[in-house]
Amino acid sequence: MEAARTVKDVSPHEFVKAYAAHLKRSGKIELPPWTDIVKTGKLKELPPYDPDWYYVRAASMARKIYLRGGLGVGAFRRIYGAAKRNGSRPRHFCKSSGSVARHILQELENINIVNIDPKGGRRITSNGQRDMDQVAGRIAVAI
Repeated sequence: MEAARTVKDVSPHEFVKAYAAHLKRSGKIELPPWTDIVKTGKLKELPPYDPDWYYVRAASMARKIYLRGGLGVGAFRRIYGAAKRNGSRPRHFCKSSGSVARHILQELENINIVNIDPKGGRRITSNGQRDMDQVAGRIAVAI
């Protein structure tokens, strides 16, 4: 009998892809009407090319909360921020969209993956942890 696999045991890239597909299949996350036109931050020039970007971002955020609880909207704005290109002027760091981060956190709360931490930010629920570990286990078996 092999030991149970957790999110920490599998490749982050593989896990996020698999968990995004799982969230999309479950159909519990309600996509807002603006996902095809919104930019993910003022540093971006265009909206994302991937039509499933919302699920990928939700999976990535859930993984980050799993690994390190207490992350809120401000932390995710920093995590997903990047350098804004200012043409001929020097580039500068810019935070990503708070509205997108907030909306995804609220959706993850609605499907009981994360909840509000009394110390600030969000933390993973036991349901969310079980769900994510099952997806990680399926990846580990596939390898």
